[in-house]
Amino acid sequence: MSTGVGMGSPSCPLAMGGDSPDSHRGGERNGHFEMPLHYPRYTKDDYEHMPEWKLDRLLDQYGLPVIGDAKQKRSFAMGAFLWS
Repeated sequence: MSTGVGMGSPSCPLAMGGDSPDSHRGGERNGHFEMPLHYPRYTKDDYEHMPEWKLDRLLDQYGLPVIGDAKQKRSFAMGAFLWS
Protein backbone atom coordinates (compact mmCIF):
# COMPACT_ATOMS: atom_id res chain seq x y z
CA MET A 1 0.00 0.00 0.00
CA SER A 2 1.43 3.39 -1.03
CA THR A 3 0.95 6.62 0.91
CA GLY A 4 1.81 8.81 -2.05
CA VAL A 5 4.86 10.23 -0.26
CA GLY A 6 8.04 9.00 -1.89
CA MET A 7 11.55 10.12 -2.63
CA GLY A 8 10.29 12.45 -5.35
CA SER A 9 7.85 14.20 -3.06
CA PRO A 10 8.72 17.74 -1.93
CA SER A 11 7.60 16.79 1.59
CA CYS A 12 10.40 14.23 1.83
CA PRO A 13 13.54 15.82 3.37
CA LEU A 14 15.87 13.64 1.29
CA ALA A 15 14.29 14.93 -1.92
CA MET A 16 15.50 18.40 -0.95
CA GLY A 17 19.08 17.19 -0.49
CA GLY A 18 19.07 17.39 3.31
CA ASP A 19 19.82 14.72 5.85
CA SER A 20 16.84 15.68 7.98
CA PRO A 21 14.09 18.28 8.04
CA ASP A 22 16.21 20.43 10.37
CA SER A 23 19.58 19.96 8.61
CA HIS A 24 19.75 23.67 7.70
CA ARG A 25 18.77 24.97 11.13
CA GLY A 26 20.36 25.12 14.55
CA GLY A 27 23.91 25.80 13.41
CA GLU A 28 24.37 22.31 11.97
CA ARG A 29 26.86 22.06 9.13
CA ASN A 30 26.84 19.38 6.49
CA GLY A 31 30.38 19.83 5.21
CA HIS A 32 29.78 21.93 2.12
CA PHE A 33 29.47 25.55 1.04
CA GLU A 34 26.28 27.24 2.22
CA MET A 35 25.22 30.60 0.80
CA PRO A 36 23.59 32.78 3.45
CA LEU A 37 20.75 35.07 2.46
CA HIS A 38 23.04 38.10 2.05
CA TYR A 39 26.47 38.40 0.41
CA PRO A 40 29.02 40.19 2.65
CA ARG A 41 29.53 43.83 1.69
CA TYR A 42 32.84 44.53 3.34
CA THR A 43 35.58 46.57 1.66
CA LYS A 44 39.24 45.60 1.46
CA ASP A 45 39.92 48.05 4.30
CA ASP A 46 37.18 46.39 6.39
CA TYR A 47 38.81 42.97 5.95
CA GLU A 48 42.28 44.36 6.73
CA HIS A 49 41.06 45.72 10.09
CA MET A 50 38.53 42.98 10.94
CA PRO A 51 39.24 41.16 14.22
CA GLU A 52 40.07 37.47 13.91
CA TRP A 53 36.91 36.34 15.72
CA LYS A 54 34.79 38.19 13.16
CA LEU A 55 36.71 36.60 10.27
CA ASP A 56 36.14 33.19 11.88
CA ARG A 57 32.42 33.82 12.16
CA LEU A 58 32.12 35.13 8.59
CA LEU A 59 33.98 32.17 7.07
CA ASP A 60 31.99 29.73 9.21
CA GLN A 61 28.68 31.26 8.06
CA TYR A 62 29.60 30.38 4.48
CA GLY A 63 30.88 26.91 5.35
CA LEU A 64 34.43 27.92 4.41
CA PRO A 65 37.56 26.68 6.21
CA VAL A 66 38.53 28.57 9.35
CA ILE A 67 42.20 27.60 9.50
CA GLY A 68 45.50 29.44 9.68
CA ASP A 69 46.46 32.65 11.40
CA ALA A 70 44.58 35.95 11.13
CA LYS A 71 46.66 37.07 8.12
CA GLN A 72 45.83 33.87 6.20
CA LYS A 73 42.13 34.11 7.08
CA ARG A 74 42.06 37.76 5.98
CA SER A 75 43.69 36.90 2.67
CA PHE A 76 41.30 33.98 2.10
CA ALA A 77 38.22 36.10 2.93
CA MET A 78 39.32 38.88 0.58
CA GLY A 79 39.95 36.36 -2.20
CA ALA A 80 36.56 34.74 -1.65
CA PHE A 81 34.40 37.84 -1.24
CA LEU A 82 36.05 40.79 -3.03
CA TRP A 83 35.43 41.10 -6.75
CA SER A 84 38.34 43.36 -7.65
